[in-house]
Amino acid sequence: MPTTLRLVFVALTSAVSISCLAAGTGATSGPPWPVGDERGMGNLIGPATYARCAPYLANPKARVYEISQLRSSTMPASPFAAPYVVKPKATSPIPGTVHAFNSETYGEGVEHGQQGTQFDALGHFAFLPQPWDGKGTAPLDEARYFGGFTQKDVKPTPDSPLQKLGLEKVPPIVTTAVLLDARTLVGNGQAMKAGEIVTEADIKAMLKAQGLAKRGILPGDVVYIHTGWGELWKDPDTDKTYYSKAPGLGYDAAKYLGERHIVAVGLDTPFIDAVSEGMLQGKGAPPPGTPAGQAFAIHHYMLTQMGIHHIENAKLDEMARDHVWTSCTMVLPLLEKGAAGSAIRPVSIGLSGK
Repeated sequence: MPTTLRLVFVALTSAVSISCLAAGTGATSGPPWPVGDERGMGNLIGPATYARCAPYLANPKARVYEISQLRSSTMPASPFAAPYVVKPKATSPIPGTVHAFNSETYGEGVEHGQQGTQFDALGHFAFLPQPWDGKGTAPLDEARYFGGFTQKDVKPTPDSPLQKLGLEKVPPIVTTAVLLDARTLVGNGQAMKAGEIVTEADIKAMLKAQGLAKRGILPGDVVYIHTGWGELWKDPDTDKTYYSKAPGLGYDAAKYLGERHIVAVGLDTPFIDAVSEGMLQGKGAPPPGTPAGQAFAIHHYMLTQMGIHHIENAKLDEMARDHVWTSCTMVLPLLEKGAAGSAIRPVSIGLSGK
């Protein structure tokens, strides 16, 4: 493209960026949603979020950033599932043809949708009217989900797929994203420590430090938070540290983001919630400010109260390195009926701020 035309193009896309951003701030309506809604903040995805994405997609200087970790049988594995074992099958020739094909199977008990870079459906989490003491049979018939759905509505039998709030209800998420660099501000240039939290004050400070105070966080945004914990994602996972504990989002920060009607939050951690040393074994306490009986308060608040999805084990180091504070992100969970989670390959398209 000739230099003159390129300059005109960049000027036009910059103008479109400003107009789309302005349009995007008022072109979406927020909750409450109608009775029986199964999309939550996913209702905000549509023309307004697509328009905000357009300038990034049209800019010839934009770069695609992979937000997914590479999946393998030796990657860090969830403690809540069987080992993630991919079993390659032998190459199979087809008699009477010139064809041969390859495929693979997965080991028994593998939770494909809850390991690696993954996405939580709203039906992934429920809540009880009061904490269960762990004795006898859990009162699951009293469980409630986002939208007021009951256990009978969502998962009527132990072997039932989700009848409500499953992955098939999630729209393709195409919207603007904000990346907050907590490693730099909260960790003072080092990876945040296990059990450490990102607070509401931290979010406001990061928005200001990264030149985003005026823009803020818009309805329908995805918010990514780079804690630096992803540096412990090792493959092969020999020290088993990554999934044993982690920093995470504070409860006041979750409420702050919920009030801004984001559609999803993604961290380079396995839980989104902060998990201190020994917490998974019942020997450590949740972070200060966590409501009683809610060790995973962020899951509770985001998924069951606000209808905001989680993106776990996001790979955010490259975007943070390049100061890509805003971008167009695309997150497409599998269209799998009744599933509570999905393996995903999210990407962001944005410009380096360096």
